[in-house]
Amino acid sequence: MIPLSTRMRPQTIDEFRGQEHFLYPGSLFYNAIRNKHFESAIFFGPPGCGKTTLARIIAREMDGEFCEINASVTGTKELKELLANAKTRFYGLEKRTTYVYIDEFHRWNKLQQDSLLKALEEGVIRFIGSTTENPYFAVNNAIISRVRNIYEFHRLQKKDMLAIIDNALTDRERGLGALDISWESEAVELLADFAGGDARIALDTAGFIAENIQPGRSVTCALVREAMQRKTSFYDKDEDKYNLLSALQKSVRGSDPDAAVHYLARLLYGGADLGMICRRLLVMASEDIGMAYPSAISIVTACVEAAQMVGLPEAAINLSQAVVLMAASPKSNASHLALLRAQADLEEMECGDVPAHLRDSHYQGAARLGYGKEYKYPHDYGGYVRQQYLPDKLYQAGVKYYQPTDNGSEAAFKKYLKELEKIK
Repeated sequence: MIPLSTRMRPQTIDEFRGQEHFLYPGSLFYNAIRNKHFESAIFFGPPGCGKTTLARIIAREMDGEFCEINASVTGTKELKELLANAKTRFYGLEKRTTYVYIDEFHRWNKLQQDSLLKALEEGVIRFIGSTTENPYFAVNNAIISRVRNIYEFHRLQKKDMLAIIDNALTDRERGLGALDISWESEAVELLADFAGGDARIALDTAGFIAENIQPGRSVTCALVREAMQRKTSFYDKDEDKYNLLSALQKSVRGSDPDAAVHYLARLLYGGADLGMICRRLLVMASEDIGMAYPSAISIVTACVEAAQMVGLPEAAINLSQAVVLMAASPKSNASHLALLRAQADLEEMECGDVPAHLRDSHYQGAARLGYGKEYKYPHDYGGYVRQQYLPDKLYQAGVKYYQPTDNGSEAAFKKYLKELEKIK
């Protein structure tokens, strides 16, 4: 029996779901395929997000020959034979370029990877390599320099997962639409959550359930949990996820690393979407830690990127570091409150125009308008010079949006700003 994930692979570029950050109608990537100008590329990202599927779609759109190999089972000898055939095809009567797709390209050693160099330089092949590893670490620099296009694939968003699952459940030819099975909406949602952005896991799990359920039955959340060999002891509804996210943030804000890790564990154990947790952590780093420990946002961003790169279950280790770091850090929301105060003024009053001396003066005619004329360049004054920056109304009212605290590093910024006020 062919797996459902294989049967449901998109056949055209317009059927493909996800990766909208580089693939959308009118994008350079999309147009390169449509115009048959697609050249060599490296795809990298987690499993089940469409790397192989997209490579096969590209091959169908091109007029060249297509060869697909897996680096984990293909050696140098087989590659040399493939390149020899490609060279004959390119310089012979056919005069056709061969598109070579190499899955798990990072598994080849330097010598094996470098065997592609001459063929790439001569244009004998167009190469698409896919890898779950960062190519800047896993692929030789010589290959990187010859493959200009490197595309990072992200785990599929929930909306894309739901669309892919729904298509499989309703398709009567390739999918499960012809079967006498119904699916509860909550079960579909849970399947999308549990799959963690991996379409292959979601579809093959749906196929497994369909093959082993009695006709006429309805697929419930309990069946999805059984099929995935996981349980959700702590939530079944979306609002429960947000309750846990709220408890996580409030525990971090309250400097309780034990409680924060507890709620993180519950989110992960319950199958919460990795991207949802990562987004909340990034917000917390600025909203709750802020200027009290400015490096928190950089460290949390690094932890989030690492989590997204390695994927679950190991991603939990990276997320735990971020959570403990923030819970144990000094706290300040002063920068956030400054923004809220500024936004409130914009809503409630007429704040006035940008002062003339701060306006852009880099175009012809600006000088005649007096733009930038009285601006004082702080670096010419040792790094600081007193002058007006706020619009007139706010300046005359003595508005102060940012009110730093004495917590952590923010105390030093507060002292610095106080010292500047003393300068005449």
